[in-house]
Amino acid sequence: MAARVDILMYHAIDKAKAPTSISPATFAAQMRALAESRVPVIAMDAVADHLARGNGPAVAITFDDGFQDFADTAWPVLRRHGFPAMVYVPTEHIGGGEHWAGGHDPARRLMNWDTVRGLASEGVDFGNHSASHADLAALDRARVEAELDEATARIAEELGTPPRHAAPPYGRSTRQVRALLASRFATSVGTALGSAKRGDNLHDLPRLEMFYFTSQARWHDQLAGRGGVYLVLRRAARTLRQRFAA
Repeated sequence: MAARVDILMYHAIDKAKAPTSISPATFAAQMRALAESRVPVIAMDAVADHLARGNGPAVAITFDDGFQDFADTAWPVLRRHGFPAMVYVPTEHIGGGEHWAGGHDPARRLMNWDTVRGLASEGVDFGNHSASHADLAALDRARVEAELDEATARIAEELGTPPRHAAPPYGRSTRQVRALLASRFATSVGTALGSAKRGDNLHDLPRLEMFYFTSQARWHDQLAGRGGVYLVLRRAARTLRQRFAA
């Protein structure tokens, strides 16, 4: 069976009425279904190897932005199931709020460095989400390098080791950005909707936005390998929305 990794994308686990929010009850149900499915849950460190040499499906769990509710709500559920997780953090905002373009109003709170260090000691992985949560696709090469390198330096200072994985904010990148990511990280993920497959660009890996799987029936279908048609329809709907918004 061909190798596949469903890289799950979460932001906040809270009750806000926002596309980047998943309710705690829904998140717990999604993780319970994942545990019952027996699909292997792997760390981002294992994704490239699974795609190159593995067989069948696997799941990796990622969170963007480093919201406080990861520590308060998501991690206890993940820890109970024994699931690894990757959290991509914008280092300039740690200890503050999501004060960046497109952030939720009111701004949600991010973890502070003490919390990040505590979670890292429990096995949570932390990745590079730029320093300022900038749209890297809109910056020149020098500024992209600064955003990535400043964030890496801060994470290394706080956690004792540099991050091996990255996620460009908003999922936006260019050929130049992807080349810079490839020179610094083992993998990088975007926001293209889909499962990662053998031969995909390791520095623009697709993910599953879990807002699309709040229906437990659809999530069960995806875990059982029956989600292909739904993903095609969701991608088509997203493309139409982007065209009309342009």
